[in-house]
Amino acid sequence: MNTLILGATGGIGAATARALAGSGATLTLSGRDGTKLQALADELGAAAKVADLGYESHVKALLDSVQAPLDTLVYAAGVALPEPLKDADPGHVRAVWNANYFGALWVLKHGLGRMNAGGRIYLLGARPELVTARGFSQYAASKAALARAAEVARLEARGVGIVLVLPPAVDTGLWTQVGKAPKGAIAPERVAQAIVQDRAGPGESELRM
Repeated sequence: MNTLILGATGGIGAATARALAGSGATLTLSGRDGTKLQALADELGAAAKVADLGYESHVKALLDSVQAPLDTLVYAAGVALPEPLKDADPGHVRAVWNANYFGALWVLKHGLGRMNAGGRIYLLGARPELVTARGFSQYAASKAALARAAEVARLEARGVGIVLVLPPAVDTGLWTQVGKAPKGAIAPERVAQAIVQDRAGPGESELRM
């Protein structure tokens, strides 16, 4: 399977890259940290493409550079940067929305037409009941916007599956922004395995684990 993973240097992105590589996928990996990205690509025999997903031009150039058509696309980028609404920093707000929503929007805009019939796009979402918490207004709002955009994308996708991935808390580096992962957080490898299993089956509109 010809596969593109965005946000590949994060915990879920890297775990998914390794899991899909193990299932025989041909991988192109994208992220902002060129050093980490290249190390992961070398490990997996994948192509590496550095991109900043907050810029539509970067996303379009990335997708233009990837051999089409794609069978699987995984959008695993994400930022939290929690802070009270009274302290909302414009730079932090832009970073959260760029990673959690706008990057995915540009990927859908420029990626849907590059997917094989029967291809599948995985978007990392968030369960509303888990992110309705003090300090998480922008994270929760951006993930809610992503979920609604995914609903409409399914109406327009024409033979491409749009899967919103909704794990419980996952033990990744994202939690360093708030201290540590909550008790009971699952390993990113569990999310990755759920994606691999879904990709091998008929597929769901929402993937929970």
